[in-house]
Order: sequence, then C-alpha cells, then structure tokens
Amino acid sequence: MNQDNRLLGADFLRATACMGVLLHHLAFRMDMNSVPEAIQPVLRFLVYGSFGVSVFFVLSGFLLARPFWLALDGGKPMPSMRTYALRRLARIVPGFWLALIVSLCLDLMLGGKVLDGERIIRFVAGLLLVSDWHWVTLFPVDNNGPLWSIGFEVTAYLLLPLGMAALFAAKARDWPARLLWIGVIAVVLLVHWMAVQWAPIDEVERGWNHGLVGGAKAWMPRFNPIGFFAIFALGGLAAGVQVLVQRHRGVAMDVIGGLAVLSTAVILALNIGGLSEGFGWLGIPYAFPIMPMAVGVALIALPSSVYLGRWLDIAPLRFIAKISFGIYVWHFLIMWLIEKLVPGAFDTSGDTGWETWLQTSGVVIAVTFVVATLSFYLLEQPAVRWARKLEQPGRRGEAPAGIKTAS
Repeated sequence: MNQDNRLLGADFLRATACMGVLLHHLAFRMDMNSVPEAIQPVLRFLVYGSFGVSVFFVLSGFLLARPFWLALDGGKPMPSMRTYALRRLARIVPGFWLALIVSLCLDLMLGGKVLDGERIIRFVAGLLLVSDWHWVTLFPVDNNGPLWSIGFEVTAYLLLPLGMAALFAAKARDWPARLLWIGVIAVVLLVHWMAVQWAPIDEVERGWNHGLVGGAKAWMPRFNPIGFFAIFALGGLAAGVQVLVQRHRGVAMDVIGGLAVLSTAVILALNIGGLSEGFGWLGIPYAFPIMPMAVGVALIALPSSVYLGRWLDIAPLRFIAKISFGIYVWHFLIMWLIEKLVPGAFDTSGDTGWETWLQTSGVVIAVTFVVATLSFYLLEQPAVRWARKLEQPGRRGEAPAGIKTAS
C-alpha cells in the first residue's frame, strides 16, 4: 500500500480486466482468415479477454471484504450495512441504469425491435438488478450483452455480508476466521453444484444460433449467481489473507506478485482453442478456481511489493481503472451503434479486412473512452459523492483501504 492509501496492483488488474473484455469483443469481430499470420496468435489470445470478468469479480470481492476483515480482527462490530448499501447502489446503479435505458431506446429506434412482453420483462429484470436468476432475463437488452454480469455482481454484494455475519457470530479472528471463510466457500460450491444438477434447462432453442436468450440457455445453469459468488468469495478470502500479511513488505512480494500476474496470462494462453467461457471446476466459468486464485495471490502480494506494484500502477492504467465501469457498460453498445451507422465498419473479410478491423477498433476504443470519461465525471462520481453525504455520521472512515482504485 502506498502513501495515498491505494492498494498497489489493484488499478493495474482492474484496467487490464476492463481492456481485456473490450478487446475480447473486438477480436470476436475479426475474421481470422484475414489476419496476418504473425498476428494471429495475438488475436487468438485477445479472444480470451472474456476472463477479465473473473478478474472483476475477484477484485470486487477483495475490496469489499477487506473492511469486514479489518473490523473482525480488531474486535469491532460489522461495518454499517447502510453505508455499505449506499455505496454499492451509488457506484453501480446510476451508470448501469443509464446504459440500460439508452441501449433499449436505441434498439427500438435503430434496431427495429418491438417492445413486446418478453423484452419488457427482460428490461425490468435488469432495471431491478435481478436479471441473473433466469435465462429469459439474463441479457436485459439485445444490443448491450455485457450488462448480463451486473445482476451477478449485485447478488454477490448481497451475499457477502451474509457470509461475513457468520464469521462475526462465531467471533473468530485471524487464521481461524479465514478457515471458516473457506467453509463458507465450500457451502457456496455445494449450492452451485446442486443448481447445476437439479435445475436442468430444456434443449428447445438452446444455443447461440437462437439469439441471446438461446445463448443464455446454453450458459445456464453453469452460469448462475451462486457460482459467480464463489469467484467473488475467493477475492474475499484473498482480502483476509492480505490483511494478515500486509506488514511483510519485501522483494519476495514482488516475485510472488509478478509470478501471479504472469500466471493469469499463461492461463489465458492455455485456454486458446477452447470455449471463451473457459468452463472450469464444477462448470464455473473462466478457468475456476485457477484463474481467480492467481488473481487473488496477486492482490495479496502486490500491495506489499517494493517495486512491482508501483511499476504496474502507472498513470494511464490508473485512469483506465477509474473509468473502467463506464468502459464496461458502454463499449458493446458503441460497437453495435457504429456497425449500424457505418456500413462495412466490421466487414473484416477479404484483403482489406485487417485494416478495416484496426481502423474500426481504434474508433470504438476512442469513442468508448470519451463516453466512459463523461460517465465517470458527470454521473458516477457525483452519485458517489451524494451517497457519502447520506452516510451515518462517524462512519465515513469505514471505506476499504484502496478505495481510490475506483471500486
């Protein structure tokens, strides 16, 4: 941790996860037959930027669990749930709702879609942050696919305090408390397994060739909010370990953190040729549990590193981390909009396909950064500041260390 109360390495991980997801969607639009042979391995690697979703969940679990661990080890009561809820709602809801509403309006205006019953149900489920519980509603809108994960994240926000409450009730501290949290993760994995085994989905119009709803049926039940909470909870476990070892600062932490970061890249490379969902143990996506564990180790070590954490958290990546939520919720809609308004923008076949992809991708990235920056400074940051004014007096100091990592 450095002098301005940032958890070193967290900004780097958030920024790379964010850009990974963006580049994943761009890479999917490239006809690999038109890619220069020397560049093909890079594009195939970028397809697995989808694993950035796992990094987001681990990082969120890490940052949000940390104040619970600090209070638990210090013999203090649980952090204020009012403050916790206010901060989560202020950080997620305004930016998400705006992206969701704009996406639906544009789909009706430019996409030729009709506001029928199913589309209304999907939109309302997204608006109420419960779209993650059924395959019909998993994708709240047709033209902004990445919004599917927001409901999963909100469910994780709700489950974290429940799991932590068990630890506070047991009055456990230090390493015994961490062992109890592993028990919580075990229970979560059992519930996930039961959902996969006993909540089968029929095969009628199941698959991505049947659109987003068909794709959601293909993802579920392996994609379910309990399984994603297991990813989130591993981030929570990493926070508990980091709180205990944070004083052990040294070059050894640079080595451990560096190897952990390198491991995440190796895991992505090893998945090349497989499904971009990377279904892992128990069918949980994104190379579970190896990928989340590698990210967790990086989050444990980098804040106590001497050099690497600072080298990784360079200013451009810190800025990307700051506006990362806006990048995530807007980039896919911007791609869709450019495709609608600019004929041939993503026609990546033929001799000019590679140049077309590079030019269009550059435009997508530039516009996304502008929109995400405006979203952060005009909507997200003001909403967070407004919520802080509503917090209980004397509780504002409960922000997790590293709050400046754009959590």
